[in-house]
Amino acid sequence: MIKGDKVTLLFGLPTTWVTEITHVNEQKYFVNEQRIGQYKLWHHEHILEEHSEGAKMIDVVSYQPPFRLFGRLANHVLIDLNLNQIFGYRFTKIEELFA
Repeated sequence: MIKGDKVTLLFGLPTTWVTEITHVNEQKYFVNEQRIGQYKLWHHEHILEEHSEGAKMIDVVSYQPPFRLFGRLANHVLIDLNLNQIFGYRFTKIEELFA
């Protein structure tokens, strides 16, 4: 399954981000990988585990920013912070929906 979305980069610049679900093991995990987008590499594992109160999802994200040295510097200053905000927001919304 391939899914594309418009996402906003720094300074409000829009870009297209296309990911593909490449591996699925029902009720265990699934993986999505970037096909078109802002990263040189994006590999995101969603691991599902049974939990006493239902289910637990663990994210394992491997990514590589573009633009070599500039990308590595931007990662420490901006990208890492942005990813923490995105996953924090998702955690909050899941708690609201399923708590």
